[in-house]
Amino acid sequence: MDIKSRSFSHSLIAKALAFVLVIFCFTQVVTLVLNVINRSHFGVALEKSYYLGEGFINESNNIISDLRSLSRYKSEENILAGGSVSEDRLRNRIDSLYWEFQVNSDRRSTVSSNSTMNSNSAVVEENVDEGSSQKPPSISSTTSPTQPGIYNPNLSDRENYQIFLEAYKEEIAKEKERLIQEDLYYYQTTLQRLASYKGLNYFLKAGELELTNHAELSKEEYTSYPVYMLFEGFIQNVYPQELKENPRFYRIAPDAYAEDYPDVLYIGFEDEFLKPRIAEWQEDKEVANHALYQIAAYLAGLMASFIYLLIVWGRNSKHDQEVHLNTLDRLYNDFNIVICLGLISSWFILGFEFYQMQNAALIYPMTLAIATLGLILVLSLVKHIKNKTLLKHTLVYTIFHKLFSGIKAIYDSGSLGVKVAILVIGYPLCIAITFFMFPITVGVAVWLSFKKVKEFKAIKEGVRRVKDGDLATMINIKGKGEFAQLAGDINSITDGLNKAVENEIKSERLKTELITNVSHDIRTPLTSIITYVDLLKTEEDPEKIKDYVEVLEQKSQRLKVLTDDLFEAAKASSGDIPVTFERIDIVSLLTQGLGEVDEKIQERGLDFKFNYPRERMWVKADGRLLWRAIENLLSNIFKYALTGSRVYIDLEDAGPGVRLTIKNISAYELNISSTELMERFKRGDESRSSQGSGLGLSIVTSLIEIQKGSFTIEVDGDLFKATIFLYKDDSKETPLSPQ
Repeated sequence: MDIKSRSFSHSLIAKALAFVLVIFCFTQVVTLVLNVINRSHFGVALEKSYYLGEGFINESNNIISDLRSLSRYKSEENILAGGSVSEDRLRNRIDSLYWEFQVNSDRRSTVSSNSTMNSNSAVVEENVDEGSSQKPPSISSTTSPTQPGIYNPNLSDRENYQIFLEAYKEEIAKEKERLIQEDLYYYQTTLQRLASYKGLNYFLKAGELELTNHAELSKEEYTSYPVYMLFEGFIQNVYPQELKENPRFYRIAPDAYAEDYPDVLYIGFEDEFLKPRIAEWQEDKEVANHALYQIAAYLAGLMASFIYLLIVWGRNSKHDQEVHLNTLDRLYNDFNIVICLGLISSWFILGFEFYQMQNAALIYPMTLAIATLGLILVLSLVKHIKNKTLLKHTLVYTIFHKLFSGIKAIYDSGSLGVKVAILVIGYPLCIAITFFMFPITVGVAVWLSFKKVKEFKAIKEGVRRVKDGDLATMINIKGKGEFAQLAGDINSITDGLNKAVENEIKSERLKTELITNVSHDIRTPLTSIITYVDLLKTEEDPEKIKDYVEVLEQKSQRLKVLTDDLFEAAKASSGDIPVTFERIDIVSLLTQGLGEVDEKIQERGLDFKFNYPRERMWVKADGRLLWRAIENLLSNIFKYALTGSRVYIDLEDAGPGVRLTIKNISAYELNISSTELMERFKRGDESRSSQGSGLGLSIVTSLIEIQKGSFTIEVDGDLFKATIFLYKDDSKETPLSPQ
């Protein structure tokens, strides 16, 4: 059940359901928000009463603004007499006419000058055609006499303004009449708007002006209304008192900066005015509250489904670490982001247009379509975020990455001259492109220069130390530049010198040990031979002579073995031994070889354990040399293995080759490293009392290496382990018989 639930959680059906749920919830949230905004606002849900809300203050402010306008207009007769037209308003219109006067005068002067020049040119052409010897009259710039109604730059501004007033007398009168008609229109419109309020009574007094929309009522009678506001100067008397608790009450109360506020303003609201508005406010509050609950539920569904999509999108199972991209994900991420921003802008533009057209029904399908496309693009970005390719999969990054990679490839692979050329050409281009941040570019260049100079000084100091004999000096320069490569080469030289010195010291030590060991091993049988030869010269007893001859034979054979091993080791290490590669069945070779040395095995009381695979194992080697190497290892075992111990021979498949491992217990304490045992004339018993020459392992190493194999030994206490690795021969040729 758990496995099924996990697989379903990442299934295509679950993802599709979550996708649809995100789109549906998002579209519902947007629609609910627009419905509330179109009706009122979300703040109404928090308003405790109609009088503490924004609606009552806004409507009262509109009424008071209209009443203040009436106090400014006073009456229709005052408007027709021009009493409502202030000097500032009229001055603005006159200034506009004066600017028009100047522009028109300049235009007429230009046309007049062009006409004069054209007429003078005609006269000149006529005189030339007649062949007259007189010179054409010169055309000079002369000031025309002052014309009525024309701006003259030679006059003062005040004089030109007087000319303007005289010339534009009628236009000024018409502008004033336009202002009067505008005020009359706004006055009548304001009266009509105030008259449209049913259940509204008002009285205002501004100086000698008194305006009311009903039979004159006393101040006490206004207090009988369900809601009233009485303002006399800065004295405020309002009911209900909670009106003053409204944070927006200051918008309707008189203040010191309102010059056109009436001296006395009484406003009374009857039930006919209040009841429908209170009912509408209650309905708006219920709609807003209900919408908030719905929005909260849809937002919860939206967030849950969207978070689910963020987790599972791009993967096929819970344990799937790979992000699966599709064709849409090939769209560059910067294009994706631009399209998303375009979709958001389009929604706002189209939504505003539909809202202005009062066609809200089109907003829902538009939101559905844009949200679907937008979510697809956003989830594509989510995939790239999971795949850590949000930045890398952009067109800008791709272009710059290819550009810089190309330049870097040329820089890294090119010669020093190419790099210098790139720097000489590239740095001025970089300066030109980043001219707006020139100081920063120069600062970076200076910093890089100092860094390179510091690297050069480090190399210079390192070379000086190496020259003085300090071969342990290491020049540490990070990076892949020319200086870093040069420092690496110098470090390699010092490493090579150190290795050469170590090898020379080791070679000298080996030469000394070789001479010492060879001298010791050869001198021992040679001394015995000389001694017994001297004894033979004086001995007359036939039995003793026979014993002496037998000893001489043993010592001479020992001397012959030493010289033969030394000769063979020299040939093997020099590579002069010819190698004939054959297809060898190594199992048969070992089986046959162990049979030949069975007598020695029995003599030493050794128990050989041979483990090998059932199938045949073919190797590419020289049968004679391979058996010589194995024979040397077996001979080493017969000489040094603990009597009566076990010897393990394991043969196993090692991929491209075959691994042969021989393990035995040494009769001597192996207090020597495997590296030293591989050296010539080195034995496990430092007393050198055994019959070995110390050349067997060195010979095995050389023989195996010339057959393209490898030979290693390991020492663990008294355990001696030798390993031979040879490459397989997978050809189908008929194998040769092992030597």
